[in-house]
Amino acid sequence: MKIVLMVLIAIGAFILALCFAGWKTKRACDFILRDLQAKNAFDPASAVELPYSKASMFHLGMRDYRPKALSALVKFDHIRMQEGGRYYLRDGHKLHGPS
Repeated sequence: MKIVLMVLIAIGAFILALCFAGWKTKRACDFILRDLQAKNAFDPASAVELPYSKASMFHLGMRDYRPKALSALVKFDHIRMQEGGRYYLRDGHKLHGPS
């Protein structure tokens, strides 16, 4: 009985960790989209560099989810990347209000 309970607790902790990582990644995606909108990066001519586009090798504190969220947004074509690491929102992908 104790083994079954420990396995269920371990599974629950794993699921909770996955949900937390998903929530943090979604917040990072929303932050990036709002940041690009605030910088008026709506086309290739107005593309901007993002300081968090590269993961830092050394940092203190909590994990930064923005570099992975940025690569996911590029992968799923919500934002586009130009040569030189400049980013802009894809056509028709403007935010309409605060989230």
